[in-house]
Amino acid sequence: MNDGNSRLVYSTDTGRIKEGEVKVSRPKGDGVVRIQRQTSGRKGKGVSLITGIDLDDDALAKLAAELKKKCGCGGSLKEGVIEIQGDKRDLLKELLEAKGMKVKLAGG
Repeated sequence: MNDGNSRLVYSTDTGRIKEGEVKVSRPKGDGVVRIQRQTSGRKGKGVSLITGIDLDDDALAKLAAELKKKCGCGGSLKEGVIEIQGDKRDLLKELLEAKGMKVKLAGG
């Protein structure tokens, strides 16, 4: 099967993305941590979104775990945004201000 018409159709050996080189870059914030409440796309369940924290991924994961533990609820970390289940904006603001961050409540 080595004629002039045969060509490689698919291969996983080569490509643009090399292992270990994929790095997600988040936009730089203005130094203000914003906490907002969101219910859209969540079947009416509210979550508190925390954005604008300028930390690396490991430190952000540790901060998210600490906030979830102190709030006594679940949550997740998605693309540099910490999601805490429920409307805990006031408690989150106190906790983040105690860590020396400048915090604003965003949204309604």
